Parts: sequence; structure tokens; C-alpha cells
Amino acid sequence: MKTLRFYIALFLLTFALNLVGADVQAQCAMCKTSVVSSNANNENKLVRFGSGLNKGILYLMAIPYVLAGTVGFLWYRYNRKQ
Repeated sequence: MKTLRFYIALFLLTFALNLVGADVQAQCAMCKTSVVSSNANNENKLVRFGSGLNKGILYLMAIPYVLAGTVGFLWYRYNRKQ
């Protein structure tokens, strides 16, 4: 029970630190080039394009974590029954 509390506290701490993380401007080289080239076209469209681009990057980044979390949860549930 003590280890379960430790893991819950560790998860909550990690989750809280991710919520207060700083905004960063990190994209791949191709994405950054695309945003810079669209800057010459129109300033207003750039904001929408950059926002959508960042959301797409976050979506692609989250999928491996969701899959790993699902496998970990199923493994935990299976081992708990034994």
C-alpha cells in the first residue's frame, strides 16, 4: 500500500509539473520553415496556422504516452489479480 501511495504521489507531481510548464517554440525544421514561409503571406493566418501546427505536434507526441499508459495499466490490472 505504501508503494501505491508513492506511485500515485509521483504521478500527481508529474501531472502538476506538466500543467505549469512553460510555452516553448520547438518544432521540427520542416514545420518551422513552413511557418516562416507563411509569415510572408498574411500575419492573421499565421496565428491560426501556428496554433493548429502546435496542436498537431502535441497530438502526435501524446499517442505513444497513451499507448504506454494503457499497456502499463493492463499489466498492473493483470498482475493485481494474481
